[in-house]
Amino acid sequence: MFRRVLGAATAAVLVASAVLAAPANAAPGSMTPKQLTKAVTLPGVLRHLLALQLIGELNGGNRASGQPGHQRSADYVATLLTHAGYQVTRQPFEFNFCDETSSSFARTTPSPATYVEGTDYDLMTCSGSGDVTAAVVPVDLNLVAPRTAVTSGCEATDFTAAVVGKVALMQRGGCPFGTKAANAEAAGAVGAIIMNQGNGDPVASPDRYDLLLGTLGTPVGIPAIGVSYATGEAFAATAGLTVHLTAETVAEIRTTENVIAESKGGRADRVVMAGAHLDSVPEGNGINDNGSGSAALLEVALQAAKARPANKLRFAWWGAEEASLVGSTFYVGSLTPEQQAAITLYLNFDMVASPNYMFGVYDGDDSAASGAGPGPAGSAQIEQLFEAFFAGRRQATSAADFTGRSDYGPFIGVGIPAGGLFTGAEGVKSADDVARYGGIAGVAYDPCYHDACDDLFRVEGKGGDAALYRQLRAQYQLIGNVNTFALDTNADAIATAVITYAFDTSSIPPRTTAAAARKAGSSPLTG
Repeated sequence: MFRRVLGAATAAVLVASAVLAAPANAAPGSMTPKQLTKAVTLPGVLRHLLALQLIGELNGGNRASGQPGHQRSADYVATLLTHAGYQVTRQPFEFNFCDETSSSFARTTPSPATYVEGTDYDLMTCSGSGDVTAAVVPVDLNLVAPRTAVTSGCEATDFTAAVVGKVALMQRGGCPFGTKAANAEAAGAVGAIIMNQGNGDPVASPDRYDLLLGTLGTPVGIPAIGVSYATGEAFAATAGLTVHLTAETVAEIRTTENVIAESKGGRADRVVMAGAHLDSVPEGNGINDNGSGSAALLEVALQAAKARPANKLRFAWWGAEEASLVGSTFYVGSLTPEQQAAITLYLNFDMVASPNYMFGVYDGDDSAASGAGPGPAGSAQIEQLFEAFFAGRRQATSAADFTGRSDYGPFIGVGIPAGGLFTGAEGVKSADDVARYGGIAGVAYDPCYHDACDDLFRVEGKGGDAALYRQLRAQYQLIGNVNTFALDTNADAIATAVITYAFDTSSIPPRTTAAAARKAGSSPLTG
């Protein structure tokens, strides 16, 4: 009853007054982290999450780029930012729109078995359509620990005539998933299975062992799925393995956009940039991924609008992140070297309210020595700022690896220092995590990651595990798939970082190439 009443009451308010919503409480002029975190409230962030939920519900049940829900989400964000006084630019671009209608996967010989999507396999984004029954042929696998030097399927020479008319089994590592699938198709394979890599410690790096969730980036003409390392290893060891794989998919070129908002004041040669992707996956409304980051960043931007920053603030809500970081990649690629050099740092907020959360801070100095290396010089200092914030709140943190799976990737790629927050996706929460944050070990940080149940209200009604969510609610205050404590705390962390750097970036070391290339006053979108 509470949810129905809340939904009915707030829906009317949002529809009637969203355009008129404006930041309140924050004092004009100079602004401290204490002032901004006081102004950025949980109800304020939830207002935007509710708006995104309603937008998704009224537009086909999702907010995916290339579909109406994302367009309306961009309208909502751009309208509020314009009203708050920011200079708002909507940057259109084309991308490969990919969606799945249905899929199935089964072993036909030996010992027939049916596999469950989302548990045993995942149809990779931009997979081709098809109905295939064929033998499985391993392609240049490396199943000997530590399994670090893996390039399975990365070169045309990895494939022999044995894959013609068969399903190619490849291993993660060495090149993009799309390269592997395209090479398999070019070699004559009728399907592709990409297994996880199986490198590193299974406890410390479960994402390298668990079910592989991935995107091909560019559509291929054959069905392509991801499986866990253990499943792939078993397939490779099974003589006479034949599988039946079906997929019905859509792949076409569509247009979407980034929403960019700049403060009118502040030094244009010291741009402090913060971003969150606005799109969901086609399966649902994407309230944690990434409504949470988008809503928190929006409320921070609105409440910071009355400040007069010493450095220019630039906020971004990216399109087509779920299609392999297309929006942020397009944006960074559209900048001249001088415009790139003017960006002092980039902050990324992708999933900041996972129900079974951790407080992940991007590991700028690679102190955890796991996965990718450190970020560009200055990334360690950003990490230290966030760690100091959480220490002040007496909250533990975990090192989040720069895996390249979110929108910091293109910025790091051109040498821009980066940092940010992450509360976990499909990775499994460990016993050590439980000691730090509570919650439930052995299940995902976000059990509804990339599913329809990533919803503000109807988690169980959209496929969420009812028993699991009862357990989570016994420990945490959840609204749908959102952990309100994690969201509230991270919103304050975002506010602290944004307003600190708005007035002082002296902790970030100058980039040699940046100093040579920097030109004050240039616009990242118009030159």
